[in-house]
Amino acid sequence: MKKNKRRQSCAPRCPYCGSHSILKSAEGIYKNNSRDTMLYVCKNYPVCDSYVRVHPGTKIPMGTMANGELRRLRHEAHKYFNQLYESGYMTKDDAYRWLAAILYAPQNQAHIGLLGEYYCKVVIEESKKLLSRQTVHFITGVSMPIFT
Repeated sequence: MKKNKRRQSCAPRCPYCGSHSILKSAEGIYKNNSRDTMLYVCKNYPVCDSYVRVHPGTKIPMGTMANGELRRLRHEAHKYFNQLYESGYMTKDDAYRWLAAILYAPQNQAHIGLLGEYYCKVVIEESKKLLSRQTVHFITGVSMPIFT
């Protein structure tokens, strides 16, 4: 009998204080938990503000545990990265190949949820550079940058 290749992950340790994390509902942490999101939360929360979401219906973290600043940077990195393919500048597959290249990582490890602060800032800046080159052609035929 084949074993499921997606292993159920054990609770990660907090990278900030070293404590164990606890799998719990995002209720009380998220303003709206209408999707019944589950999180690994640092045992010392809220003193240590570190947590990570899990894939729905599993115990598998969607990345690494992050404090407020890193979560903010990951959110911003996703915002700009997603625009690369949502705007039609490149396909989603091409965007992930590009991400792997700027991270010097294999494509299966090129995920913003795994990044630290430094690489989040790299993704934000490099995404902005690419997006600033994208142009839109108006009826007049004039090309203008749509991102600054």
